[in-house]
Amino acid sequence: MSEGRGAALVREESDDCPHGDLLQIWLAVPNRPRTDCRPQKAGQKVLNLIWEDRMFNFSLKTMAVSAALLGSVTAVSAETVLRGASMFDEDHAFTKTMREFERLVAENYDGDVSFDLRLNGELGVESDYVTYLNQGVAVDYTILAPSNMAVFSDSIPLMDMPFLFRDLDHWNAVLSSNAFAPLEADLREAAGIVIVGYHGGGVRNLVSAEPITSMEELADHRMRVMGAPIQAQTFDAVGAAPAAIAYNEVYNAIQTGVIAGFENEAASIQNLKFYEVAPHISLTQHTITVRPIVFSAKVFDALDADLQAAIKAAGAEAGAFGRALESGADGEILKEMEAAGQVVIHQFEGRDQMLELVGPVQDAYAAQLGATELLENVRGM
Repeated sequence: MSEGRGAALVREESDDCPHGDLLQIWLAVPNRPRTDCRPQKAGQKVLNLIWEDRMFNFSLKTMAVSAALLGSVTAVSAETVLRGASMFDEDHAFTKTMREFERLVAENYDGDVSFDLRLNGELGVESDYVTYLNQGVAVDYTILAPSNMAVFSDSIPLMDMPFLFRDLDHWNAVLSSNAFAPLEADLREAAGIVIVGYHGGGVRNLVSAEPITSMEELADHRMRVMGAPIQAQTFDAVGAAPAAIAYNEVYNAIQTGVIAGFENEAASIQNLKFYEVAPHISLTQHTITVRPIVFSAKVFDALDADLQAAIKAAGAEAGAFGRALESGADGEILKEMEAAGQVVIHQFEGRDQMLELVGPVQDAYAAQLGATELLENVRGM
């Protein structure tokens, strides 16, 4: 889980301490074995530090995760501290939606609850958050792209695959229904992650160093896609040369010519300044994003019933807030970047041809998952 040799974070019961749950932090320090076991106060974890090996080499990310863990386990018993993570700053729609989620939870819960939301990728990237949620450490709630959860659940990327939604009305109707309930159940069982609401609404387009305006220019275009296989299969079907690259490596990969572009929504292009290396946006409008508000099942199941109910209600309401926020802002952000001379926006000829090529890929993917009925239900809404 950490990046330094000899360092790991684990939570387990210890036979050496009769006081219950321990947090063991393995720090590589030369020849200093020590076990510290203290009686557990009500609602408080016990800290067990074991020092061994020969190296003390934490990355900044690991230190931040450790700080988040320590902050949570020393909380006063009367107050529940919930830990969140965002890759973005306070201005991004994801962060604004999580702030609204926090406000609604506190408003709907009679007990004492507070929130520790880490911003700007302090706790890593979304793939890291998925691991933390699964293990019940460091991150309790966040907003994720479904493709980043595919490492645990093969079916979850179906809800966000390209060309699934006809338009914003169709997208909103699906997310306001229980159409994705089977996918939610699979994610909880396979990944230990609970979906409590749905954010999204950004329209994803091609973003590239050079203009891509037609199927001919798209042919063999080296582009980054998200890690779920359906993403690579989709863009391979339309003639591109897709590659799964970590999100935090995209900027440098374009700058150094490893790839020629990627696909993304306006808010992230602006917030992370991707326009500096990829100023051309081609309006393929291939995806209207679905970004679940998620919670660690291990943490959620340990909360009292009233707080669980408050979280579920807040997730649904904050999701609707976030969808309206991002879908309404998407076009305006594109205009802002164009007016500032940061991007050049191009129409894309051949979108209908893309749809024809992608349909069979979607059908095969759904059949492989046993989700043909679910896909047909979504298409028919």
